[in-house]
Amino acid sequence: MVRSFFPFIFSIFLILCPFEAKAGLDEEELADLIIPPYKLGTRDEGLPLWTLLDGGGAPAGYVFESNDLAPIPGFSGTPINLLISIDQEGKFLEVKVLSQNEPVFVSGLGARPLHKFVRQYQGESLASNIKVSSKYGTSGPGVDGTIVLDGVTKATASVRIVNETTLASALKVAREKLAGVAPKPAGRPRKDIFELMSWNELIDSGLVQHLRLANKDVELAFKGSMYEGEDEEALADPEGLYIDLWFADLGLPIIARNILSEAGITELYTHVEEHEEPLLVLANGRHSVVHPDFVRNTAPERLGIIQDGFPVSIRDADVDIFLKPEIPESEQAMAFRLDRRLGFDPASPWSFYIKTIRKRGQFRPEVASRNMTAEYSLPETYFILPEEKSDTPPWVASWKDQTWNLIALGLFLAALSWALLKQKKLTNSGYLNAFRYSALAFTLFGIGWYGQGQLSIVNLLALVRATTEQQGLTFLLYDPITLSIWIFVLVSLIAWGRGVFCGWLCPFGVLQEISHLLGRLFRLPALGLSARYDNLLLKMKYPILGGLVLMAVISPSLTDKLVEVEPFKTSITLYFDRSLPHVVYAAVWLLMGMFLFKPFCRFICPLGAGLALLGQLRVIKSIPRYNDCGSPCHLCQVRCQYNAIDNTGKIDYDECFQCLECVDIYYDDKKCVPLILAARAEKK
Repeated sequence: MVRSFFPFIFSIFLILCPFEAKAGLDEEELADLIIPPYKLGTRDEGLPLWTLLDGGGAPAGYVFESNDLAPIPGFSGTPINLLISIDQEGKFLEVKVLSQNEPVFVSGLGARPLHKFVRQYQGESLASNIKVSSKYGTSGPGVDGTIVLDGVTKATASVRIVNETTLASALKVAREKLAGVAPKPAGRPRKDIFELMSWNELIDSGLVQHLRLANKDVELAFKGSMYEGEDEEALADPEGLYIDLWFADLGLPIIARNILSEAGITELYTHVEEHEEPLLVLANGRHSVVHPDFVRNTAPERLGIIQDGFPVSIRDADVDIFLKPEIPESEQAMAFRLDRRLGFDPASPWSFYIKTIRKRGQFRPEVASRNMTAEYSLPETYFILPEEKSDTPPWVASWKDQTWNLIALGLFLAALSWALLKQKKLTNSGYLNAFRYSALAFTLFGIGWYGQGQLSIVNLLALVRATTEQQGLTFLLYDPITLSIWIFVLVSLIAWGRGVFCGWLCPFGVLQEISHLLGRLFRLPALGLSARYDNLLLKMKYPILGGLVLMAVISPSLTDKLVEVEPFKTSITLYFDRSLPHVVYAAVWLLMGMFLFKPFCRFICPLGAGLALLGQLRVIKSIPRYNDCGSPCHLCQVRCQYNAIDNTGKIDYDECFQCLECVDIYYDDKKCVPLILAARAEKK
């Protein structure tokens, strides 16, 4: 009993001893964080940033706090504040975490993985497409030329918010201070322009460009280096063909339909997405456009695109090229894809280059390359030009990554809705137990441990915090599984009350139920509390909830520690892989559950308290009752382990977990006393 009051007493103590979070850094604090040889310069008059000086006092870049430019709320409802420094070419010099209240990094995984994550930005350019991998250990250049940062296991959504915060604030500085660094909107090819053109007409109009290199041209590129004269074939035949290369933008119908056959058009449009620009490369000569060990659908090592001084991601389109008969035959014919979402603008001029390779030495030869370049520019009349930049929101990637998981979740929630709406059919079918235990298994393994969709009081407190501080709610979109469950739960509160989540969709609630079943299996005593103490303990969760809500407004940093009253993070999010006190705390509740039925869920859970309060909006009484329930029959009351049925047979929906056991009794003419008595009276 005393231990049950501890969380409440601790909450009140912290409420009486509030601490305020510190504001941004002052000039002296900021200067101390600058790593030599750089030093802090003057504050900008327009933007909330400071110039960064090199060792000689010359401008070297800018340093700023992300909260001043892109205060994007995290899952605690407060933004993650980063100290970011970039040079004058748009490269990250350093990214540091100044403050964060992300639950998974406060007391779950600890802050170290987050600090390790942000160190990956050093040296990367804003001109690159920087993404966060959903899998650990996949950092580095992606197959499409993008920069892939290692994610953090169990914290993918949080680090994606960090990535958006970093890029959004840095790009805001780049747009104002660094000309040409920030990506611009891309034009889209017009599909309504077409006219028949011959191969020579395509060349004369500039729609197809040409790069021809003789052996002597390549030799000249290496002149003066130690690789000069290393190509015996080039020395023997200086006028011989090294490569004769043609390239064109197949995204324009006027090019694609004049070069490719109908089979080639079908093949191309089957494999290339709407947002991708296909590039045709035809070549003859002794030099191959790709390495002999080239793997299809990856980035070619020997080809590249430069636009506005920055590289553009390019990769193989993995399509077969079928040319029209009148197009000159080529020894090499390939198609590559450029992604317009990653900064490539086909309506603006760009440069195409191919690497020429030289080797020197026999054993472990030294390798060098030179880029041979050709320009490509098309008239703007072939494109639909954007009126303004329209970036795809970063959270969209989270939803795409979870597509199949969301489909599975949707099917499960649809089945659960059917079961709750068609209670009579389910109970009369005799499959109630099979359905319930299957649903609980999906909740624990699918929603909890695999999908990381354990709802928590942290979600509600973040919402309170974001609302009181008038911040956006975009952070909710980064976790599609959790958000989808929340939407379903909020709708179900109006229809059925808190029991849908607490009885069916809470992974830790499933663990509590399993522990109680194990207690019965091991023949442990099932302890019961008197009605007086049971009713008293049922009210415990409400002051705990109240204390947490107040602390969310007063001191978010301390709230992140108080929410550990929930063992959800330890048992579900982190699979019990945590410090000993947290593991012991969670294990104690599961051990108690072997003797008492779901004690944490019923007595302590602040989320359950919040849902019970919101459940007052319930519009229907979903559990059917007879007039004789409670007098003379008390079977449902005796069988209800939640003590949600009083002596009159009335359902207390604040404590009902919608297990449907009383519904099963209600429709069973062999168990329900009113039905049995009615049947006997009818016989008489």
